[in-house]
This record gives sequence, C-alpha cells and structure tokens, in this order.
Amino acid sequence: MSAPGAGGHANHRVETLSTILLAAATLATAWAGYQSSRWHGEQAKSQAAATAGRVEATRLSGVANRKGQIDVAVFIQWVDARATGERKLEAFYRRQFSRRLEPAFEAWVAADPFTTAGAPRSPFDVPQYRVPEQRRSHLLEAKAGRDAEGARADIQRADNYVLCVVLFASSLFFAGLSTRLPTLRGREQILALGGVLFVATVVWMATFPVTLSV
Repeated sequence: MSAPGAGGHANHRVETLSTILLAAATLATAWAGYQSSRWHGEQAKSQAAATAGRVEATRLSGVANRKGQIDVAVFIQWVDARATGERKLEAFYRRQFSRRLEPAFEAWVAADPFTTAGAPRSPFDVPQYRVPEQRRSHLLEAKAGRDAEGARADIQRADNYVLCVVLFASSLFFAGLSTRLPTLRGREQILALGGVLFVATVVWMATFPVTLSV
C-alpha cells in the first residue's frame, strides 16, 4: 500500500513543479518578447538619429566648403593684386577678407612668409583658420557613427532576447511533455531538463540590459 502512495505523491510533485515551470516560463517568455520589441524600437531611434546626423553633417560640410572656396578666391585675388603692385585693388581685396580668414591672415603675415623659409604657405595652413561649420560637421559625423554603433548593439540585444523566447518556449514544451509521459522516471527527467534550461536562460538573460517604456 505504501508504494502506490509514494508513487502518487511523486506524480503530484511532478505535476506541481510542471505547473510552476509552465507559469514561470510563460511570464519569462512575455518579458523577453517585450524586451526584444523595446530594443528594436531603440534600434530604430538610434538609426534615425544616425541618419539625421549624417544628413546634417553633409549639409554643414557643403556650407564649409563653399565658404572655404570663397576665402581662397579672395585671397588669390589679393595675392595677384599685391604681385602686380595694384595697391588700391590689394586694399580692396584685403577688406573683403571674412572673419574666418582675418585672424589666419594676420598669423600668416606675422610668420613673414615672403622671406622666411619654412613659413606657412598660405593663411589656410595655420591653426587660426577655422570654419565653424566644418568642425560641427566633424562632430555630427562622429556622433552619427556612435549612434550607428548603438543601433547595431540594440539589434544584437533584441536578437538575444528573441533567442531567450525560443529557449523559454523549449522549457514550456518540456514542462507540458512531462505530464504526458507514461513513466514517472521519464516525466521527472523531462521536467528536470526543462527546469535546467529555464534556469540557465534566466541567468543568461539577467546579464542583458533592460529598457522600459515610460
């Protein structure tokens, strides 16, 4: 009489543990699916930011190039006027120097480029010549690169959560199967396999970053 009682108790324990595993794996699957969806959303935002940043960086680079071309053209005209001794024309072009070119020109002249060997060849070769749009373009391009890298990381995080969903689904399968096998030993082994898979997946998932919708 004791054996059937012991067997019944063991069967009840298996069914209880199977139910607990089914509930836990269902909740974990829902959480992993939610996180995967959230990280796909984060990836989309990062990718959009990277695209917008690159578009703006390209625009600013074009503006910087146009301003630089104007400065170069005015400077060349000044050099030609100076070389031909046309002082009035030289003074005219000197007045046309932009605020970007002015400090660079002063630094270039201070280096006495006409008589000093190794002096900068033009105002555009000295550190004082800066086009703000070019610097902003470089900063935006760098930020766009970081955003793109962040988007790739977000995709990997979403994929990791999807894999967790698959593993939890396997745990659900084993938990359900454990109640259908004819032998107690078989039910215990399948349930143990599902439990180990579930715990290992939970431990792995605990190392992932989490994002929440506010």
